[in-house]
Amino acid sequence: MIDKKEIRRQYKETIQPMGVYQITNLANGKIFLESSKNLNAIFNRNLFQLRGGLHVSQGLQKDFKQYGESNFAFEVVDQLEPKEGKDYDYSRDLKALEEIWLEKLQPYGDKGYNGKKP
Repeated sequence: MIDKKEIRRQYKETIQPMGVYQITNLANGKIFLESSKNLNAIFNRNLFQLRGGLHVSQGLQKDFKQYGESNFAFEVVDQLEPKEGKDYDYSRDLKALEEIWLEKLQPYGDKGYNGKKP
């Protein structure tokens, strides 16, 4: 017999793939770059938000509506390797990795949908 509580517990303790991802507009080359503790879930969330007109990036949302879903690609740019111990907080590591890629790709203005932070 399958123990659903045990399966749920194991899932919650499993470290999900995490890292930096980008959404690329294939029509104009602009990108949206962010990091996430769960790369599998973030793609679904972004797609749900874009389809519903609810995405945090208004520029990305506008272009998604204009060019259509088929003109956008979702891809992982870089991943963090899990550390020992399930209680490790990856927030700072992810933020640092995201900053490296923001500096490298400069997804601002004509090149992307990210807002430049002061």
